Amino acid sequence: MKLPPALRLPSRVGWRDHVIGGLLALAYVAWLLAGARSLGFPRDEGVYFAAGSSYFRWWHALFERGREMLQPGAIDAAFGNNSEHPPLMKTLFGASEWLLHEKWHVFADASTAFRLPGMMTAGLAIWVTYLFGARAWSRRAGLVAALLFALMPQVFFNAHLACFDVPITAMWTLCVYVHWRAQEKRTWRWAIAVGVAYGLCLATKHNAWFLPAVLVPHALFVQRHSIWRALRVGRVSIPASIVSMFTVGPLVLYALWPRLWNDAMGGLEFWAKFMLNHEYYNIEFLGKNYFGPPSPKSYLPVMVLATVPTITILLFLAGAIDRIGVGVRRLRARAMNLAHRDPGDTPPRDPLETDLLLALSFCVAVGPFFLSKTPIFGGTKHWMPAYPVLALFAGRGFDLVTAAMHRALPSLGDTKRRLAEVALVALVVVAPLAVTAHSHPFGLSAYVPLVGGTAGGADMGLNRQFWGFTTQTAAEEYLNPRAPRGATVFILDTTWTAWAHMQEEGRVRGDLRVVGAPGEAMLSLVQHELHMNEVDYDIWIADGSDAPVYVVTHDDVPFVSIYGRR
Repeated sequence: MKLPPALRLPSRVGWRDHVIGGLLALAYVAWLLAGARSLGFPRDEGVYFAAGSSYFRWWHALFERGREMLQPGAIDAAFGNNSEHPPLMKTLFGASEWLLHEKWHVFADASTAFRLPGMMTAGLAIWVTYLFGARAWSRRAGLVAALLFALMPQVFFNAHLACFDVPITAMWTLCVYVHWRAQEKRTWRWAIAVGVAYGLCLATKHNAWFLPAVLVPHALFVQRHSIWRALRVGRVSIPASIVSMFTVGPLVLYALWPRLWNDAMGGLEFWAKFMLNHEYYNIEFLGKNYFGPPSPKSYLPVMVLATVPTITILLFLAGAIDRIGVGVRRLRARAMNLAHRDPGDTPPRDPLETDLLLALSFCVAVGPFFLSKTPIFGGTKHWMPAYPVLALFAGRGFDLVTAAMHRALPSLGDTKRRLAEVALVALVVVAPLAVTAHSHPFGLSAYVPLVGGTAGGADMGLNRQFWGFTTQTAAEEYLNPRAPRGATVFILDTTWTAWAHMQEEGRVRGDLRVVGAPGEAMLSLVQHELHMNEVDYDIWIADGSDAPVYVVTHDDVPFVSIYGRR
């Protein structure tokens, strides 16, 4: 069966591919929105909700009241809240809440409006990953890469949140993609686009500090011949995209962060000192509680193997090994040419050095987490910018598997061949889809079947949760239907701000009152983390019993124990 000409995709990647990427993004955002209310509020979200409202209201007041809002006191009052992080996403959180909840009433919950910009950046990351794969290798590779990135359980969990980890993943991927295209086009328009993309990256999260280690060496290598020709005649030639990155990028950051307008150096120094000396929170790894450096060097590889669907890892290895092999054959051919010998069968040269760019992007994103002083408290979310690259190599691996299938089944007609490809995509995607869908709303505790799933991760002593977001599930299952009227509740790792937001939105009964110690509480919650064990003992003493009245579980693994005063 042949498709009508109007429906066929042309050989050249173009606007139709943007439609495909956009539809993938919209579908993912819709899925995220459908599950947003079932996910409680982590600690950081309450801080970012408040900061986002403050930031956007300052911008709104600037357009209404003008010069008055440019006074240092007015800027500091608005942007002093959470000033250790750049402003882009918080400003978008606040704008979304004000427009879509307060003004237009699109969302009944303020939290869903706050969270929407983060969800949209997840869609952006999927869109760009598809385009990158389609241009680098094939539409099939791009599609599989986009789906495999989207169907990583911990990506799915973090994509729900009004936080910065998925947004910086999207901005990092966008910046690398735009830079890649700029090396092809060599126009000032694309060079300026690199600077703008890098500025947005800087305004999202500090991971952007490491991006020059990806883009600069790649641009210098791609344009090495023109740089060398310029040097031979006494001129210095710097790629325009790099000039733009170091000029336009900081200007974009400056324009988006009013706190820098009065004291740019002071604001940047505070930001740098905070991130370089970040406090080290508790995290469990292989049954040990890490509350300070040195960090275990095995943390990143073990967590990647335990949380990324195994089919994605296998396809990544196939694709990465293939590209390494291509690179080795190219280097061998160059060596043979220099020796004036016949290089034989040589892979075609890639003028954009795509493999080098993706390898640099992956290595720079994960590299800091092999340093002993790098905190590991945030788990997989902190190296998430590496995951689109991992997925892209997995897409290339899928191309190889598809080619092998066609070689094994040479007699298939065109229609059966297409159906076989669709079936193969479904077989690759179904397991990540099942694991990801099953993980919600316990995405931080989602471990793949390779390590025994949620229960296997717990048995291995891998972290079950952090941030106290599981209290909402405890409220849904026990507190709301069964707690006495006006009961006092000790909520441990959940912030009082998060509790207040849950009560405002009707997720937790409004009559329940938070107290600061188990001895004051009728009901006490313990979110199970290794360093919380001592709290259990305090509650047993205060309540006179070590038996919880209810335990929130997922796959038979305890997540929250609820104790009641006897």
